[in-house]
Amino acid sequence: MDYGPDIMANDPRRKRVATVPAELDIVVEEAGSGFCGAVVACHADRVVLEDRHGKQRTFPLLPAGFLLDGKLVTLTRPAPSQAAPKPRRTASGSVAVANAPARVARAGRIYVEGIHDAQLVEQIWGDDLRVEGVVVEPLHGVDDLPGVVADFRPGPGRRLGVLVDHLVAGSKESRIVASVTNPYVLVTGHPYVDIWQAVKPAAVGIRAWPRVPRGQDWKQGVCAALGVSDVHEMWRRVRSAVRDFNDLEWELLGAVERLVDFVLTDA
Repeated sequence: MDYGPDIMANDPRRKRVATVPAELDIVVEEAGSGFCGAVVACHADRVVLEDRHGKQRTFPLLPAGFLLDGKLVTLTRPAPSQAAPKPRRTASGSVAVANAPARVARAGRIYVEGIHDAQLVEQIWGDDLRVEGVVVEPLHGVDDLPGVVADFRPGPGRRLGVLVDHLVAGSKESRIVASVTNPYVLVTGHPYVDIWQAVKPAAVGIRAWPRVPRGQDWKQGVCAALGVSDVHEMWRRVRSAVRDFNDLEWELLGAVERLVDFVLTDA
């Protein structure tokens, strides 16, 4: 049914909200949360903001969902002809810092359980960590984690982050981690038996990681199930399949991001 024109359309009391293209680098505030940051990416239905500390959050492009210079606006995706060139991204998804030299290493460190863990973390987060001067070192197991922490002597400006495999309730790893109570140490982990499992199976070209019987070496069991005779060859295949953070499970991504933030807290 046609009810005729909107009689309120020209009423000055009706608040109008401007529509603004979400151009890269404009600074807005998300109205609901108060998160303020620059636009670093805009998709069909969402926008990514980055605050002055480098933290990123994604928000839907809702009507009147943002504040620009203190006024409510509706952000829209820029037209292709208006969009600025996309900034180069590191493998972790961060905006790459052009021509940035590697920084002198900080006193803080991130320890991971083994060589493969260290290589994968370097592959994804290496560019970011070099800019910040954060060194990643292999720990070769967590059985003596309390002793490792004591030897490191963590404190203000010297924080220690530790990434642990198979950190699940009731595991040996969880009991060891519970004994570490130093406020300048953060231990995070993922639920996978080995760092290989934190790579999405689809990236490696398999439907799922093989189930390895308890008591059998997990990597050897995986190689046997997939018909690969050498652990080093299988690891080469796994690493070469990982292009960026999209090929990793979110549990590992979140664990490493928390460690990086923690180590840089006193920076």
